[in-house]
Amino acid sequence: MLSRALAEIPDLAHLHLHTGQHYSPEMAQIFFDELDYHPDFDLKVGSGTHAYQTGKALIEIEKVLQDERPDLVIVYGDTNATLAGALAAVKLHIPAAHVEAGLRSGNRRMPEEINRIVTDAVSEILFSPTPTALANLKSEGRIEGVIHTGDILLDTLHYSLPRAHETSDVLDRLALNDQPFWLLTMHRPYNVDDENKLGMIIKAFIREDRPRIIFPCHPRTAKTLDKLSSHDLDNIDVIPPVSYLDMLVLEEHAQLILTDSGGVQREAYSLARSCFTLREETEWPETLGEGWNHLVGTEPESILKGIDKITLPDRPPDLKIFGDGKATERMKQEILKALGL
Repeated sequence: MLSRALAEIPDLAHLHLHTGQHYSPEMAQIFFDELDYHPDFDLKVGSGTHAYQTGKALIEIEKVLQDERPDLVIVYGDTNATLAGALAAVKLHIPAAHVEAGLRSGNRRMPEEINRIVTDAVSEILFSPTPTALANLKSEGRIEGVIHTGDILLDTLHYSLPRAHETSDVLDRLALNDQPFWLLTMHRPYNVDDENKLGMIIKAFIREDRPRIIFPCHPRTAKTLDKLSSHDLDNIDVIPPVSYLDMLVLEEHAQLILTDSGGVQREAYSLARSCFTLREETEWPETLGEGWNHLVGTEPESILKGIDKITLPDRPPDLKIFGDGKATERMKQEILKALGL
């Protein structure tokens, strides 16, 4: 959304860097094709340890920045690539703008938490998506350069959902039109890297009275799933990763969503779908207040206990916590101001 907005500005050139941290076609190219996004640079960082990914991305991004000498670097989210982009920029005395600034889970064992904190510390412009994120930054002494914009994901959802309705046939492909189903996503290392842990979590979902569970499987998770027996996956349809538009349709029609993803939590909330988050904490605490999202932990007993208490909230979600769907325009105006345009 921000890229489209910037493309409308005459005489403003902007380049896109794809680090290749998500390098499989199912996790990258399919999204590029669907969203008509064409990166100018593919740095092909690939997989590896956090140190390897961050270091490799830092080296490759620095090369591009030295050649292109941009006036501003925009980084998004909390990945290793986000941190590398911000560090590369600040080391070359190029201001960085961080989209999704101020998010905090309180769990410093999460690599993403460290990425958020350091990226915010070195970035000159901080785009805050929620009032909580804004308060986090203020509590850390960051006031200058902080702009509360709302969550750009809400803008993207408003833009993409009609397209998903027009183009996605995922319900037909999976024969889901006439039956209830749950949607499951897991990719965080503490949930999926250990086969015993992953097997125990999955067993919490398997019961005869459960509906079908559709599980678009992240490549990281697939490696561990391959070690489990087919019996461990009864009632769970493990499918390859799906496109963004297909995912929106699945989320919109799911009876229940189970996830450890921050993005899926927000999409579930915005689509008024009950969500059970397979984590002990969340950087999106706003989604918890009205009963649409529940933290059920990562232990099978706590997951079962949470699922067995499924109740629908008695009022629709308050989408104002994510802004008014105009975050893109606010970011665009602040970027123009920073560039003196």
